[in-house]
Amino acid sequence: MEAIALTNHELEIEDVEYLRHGDTPLLLRLFKPSGARLFPLIVQLHGGAWCRGDRNNDAELNEALAKSGVVVAALDWRMPPVAPYPAALADINYAIRWLKARAADLRSRPELFGLMGSSSGGHQAMLAAMRPRDPRYSMLPLPGGAAQVDASVRCVVMCWPVIDPLGRYHYAKELKQRGGSHAEFADRVMPSHDQFWGTEDAMAEGSPPRALERGERVELPPALYIQGAADMAHPKSDRERFVESYRKAGGHLELELFDGEAEGFIGRNSNSPNAVRAVEKIIDFVHRQLG
Repeated sequence: MEAIALTNHELEIEDVEYLRHGDTPLLLRLFKPSGARLFPLIVQLHGGAWCRGDRNNDAELNEALAKSGVVVAALDWRMPPVAPYPAALADINYAIRWLKARAADLRSRPELFGLMGSSSGGHQAMLAAMRPRDPRYSMLPLPGGAAQVDASVRCVVMCWPVIDPLGRYHYAKELKQRGGSHAEFADRVMPSHDQFWGTEDAMAEGSPPRALERGERVELPPALYIQGAADMAHPKSDRERFVESYRKAGGHLELELFDGEAEGFIGRNSNSPNAVRAVEKIIDFVHRQLG
């Protein structure tokens, strides 16, 4: 870890169009470290309850990871009201394949790819990693002549993910019934669940822990799960179910809980001891998994 922490690459940052739907381009922001060697590549997915946010959301984390010697590609994708689930997963799947086809130009290799996301982006990172060949997600063909690669990844980093959309939806409903300050949170997130998923059946279908509990055949790349112990926006019970199910299915999962921290603590105070330690955990995990 000490050698990684001392690495501080200069960065080149640029926005690139990776896909276009009609007249609407989708961009990704590349954080490219300097140097001639091969680098791991992390595809990063922002949070925002599936309906808000963009590739600019997690710039500090993305820069810190890139300076350690990792190419980071922070994505935009289709969101409601433009398109509900599974459009976002189709764009994410396409982006992974599109980047793999260009890995050599990015000083990386397709086998050195991972996913990282926060909140709803953490959920989408895990879901995309578990189902890299799902025909609904892989439906968008690469341009003619591009290398035919799949969207499988070698590791996943989740920061306070909405790991079970249906579980969080029911949790928010319960909070709304209690009233007070809890109702404000419920009023903020429940419409986004409805807009993105449409139905509770879709929330259950797109839930990583429920997929495991159903016995669905999925990929199980090594995963890092980061959450504040005081996080009230992402239910503890959902996390515990997923961690248990993932490990029971044979997946390697490292859980890091940070006492006293709520959701989004890395971005809220990036210089705090816990935020610094969380970023170090992410950097260490990515380099251990991807080299």
